[in-house]
Amino acid sequence: MSAKTETVTISIQQELKETETPKPISWVVVPDESGRSLLILQGGKVLVIPSSLKDSQVRTFMELAPEEMIIKDFEEGLLGLVFHPNYKSNGLFYLYYTMQRPKRSVLVERRVKNQKKMELDLKHDRTLIEIEQPYWNHNSGVPEFGPDGYLYLSTGDGGKANDPHDFSQNTFSLLGKVLRIDVDKAEGALEYGIPEDNPFKNKPGYRGEIWTIGMRNPWRLHWDIQSNTLFCADVGQHQKEEINLIQKGGNYGWSFREGTEAFSLKNRKPSGEIEFIDPVFEYGHDEGTSVSGGIVYRGSKHPELYGHYIFGDWGTGKCWAIEVKNDQTISKKYIEFVLDGEVINDLPKFVNGKPQSPFKPVNFCISAGGDLVLLDWKGMVYFAN
Repeated sequence: MSAKTETVTISIQQELKETETPKPISWVVVPDESGRSLLILQGGKVLVIPSSLKDSQVRTFMELAPEEMIIKDFEEGLLGLVFHPNYKSNGLFYLYYTMQRPKRSVLVERRVKNQKKMELDLKHDRTLIEIEQPYWNHNSGVPEFGPDGYLYLSTGDGGKANDPHDFSQNTFSLLGKVLRIDVDKAEGALEYGIPEDNPFKNKPGYRGEIWTIGMRNPWRLHWDIQSNTLFCADVGQHQKEEINLIQKGGNYGWSFREGTEAFSLKNRKPSGEIEFIDPVFEYGHDEGTSVSGGIVYRGSKHPELYGHYIFGDWGTGKCWAIEVKNDQTISKKYIEFVLDGEVINDLPKFVNGKPQSPFKPVNFCISAGGDLVLLDWKGMVYFAN
């Protein structure tokens, strides 16, 4: 973790200035030849963005009805969307969002009936997974398809401080995990299948869907297909923010520890021998308070960042790029994003000891043209020049 640090400066421009984009969560390229993308808003709306990025051509693709999703707390809402690998032939995509009465998170399959016009099939609505949420926070959930065709889903630990019910290490709970399922078949009473090579399938005391254990609030998953690596950013509590490389059957430590440090507020040890997987990168709360994961950059505009994983901190606005080889971080760069001649992610102001950054990076995505897209939770969409 003592990699040499340099600073990279990237100019950006705001797009969609005339379109209301409150609390953007993700930018997903439609997997066809149209050049269109979907902008997912936490409040439940999904916008179709044309390749031209013209505000006049932006339209609403879908909006979750109030009875489907009511946001009562700021971590709830529509949190992820991913297209099926065979979208061109089946039109399927998947949403992950929270619901109320009772509080729960759901993974739902929907379908586009007219791909040319991007029209939603209102009759196709299949719930695959429902996970009870005991508290209002740590609802994080990101669905991502891997190169194996299976769907990976990250889940938070159920909320409140200290993981009070130890859900993250509970092998019969789906909370605090990365899950791996087969959406193309049903198995028994389930609406999905469990792949035969899942590490805990048919193991007593374990849910077969579990791929990894010991997550707290994993905020964004990203498959880098070129390196066949699944990155996961996990938000810490008081000590460390983590970037993890997800491995089959791995235990990432929460709530025994944060990053590579013992979790000081709980002060407990495993009852047996557990081999925890260290993060590939971690930073303390002197640099940030809430990590926002991103993507591995494979574009051409910024060769100095090619192959680097780009991410930031929601609390301080700081942004980094790390280069990973052989499961080790070999270089780290700070990124300064410049808008109209001003750095927008400079040092934050502190109010009552807490950082108050004017820039809230919530996700880093890739456009249809391979450009870097920055989503600011305060309602802005930026493209790197």
